[in-house]
Amino acid sequence: MGKKNVTLSLDSELYQIYSELCKKLGLVLSRQVELMMEEKLSNV
Repeated sequence: MGKKNVTLSLDSELYQIYSELCKKLGLVLSRQVELMMEEKLSNV
């Protein structure tokens, strides 16, 4: 599957905290967003 670049408006503090958490855990933030989207879609 191809990749799509998107622009999102997020709460800056929330983004900063989550971004730091991902870095600390060695996670890729964009992949975490994909996983959240997949989880939501699987519950539909």
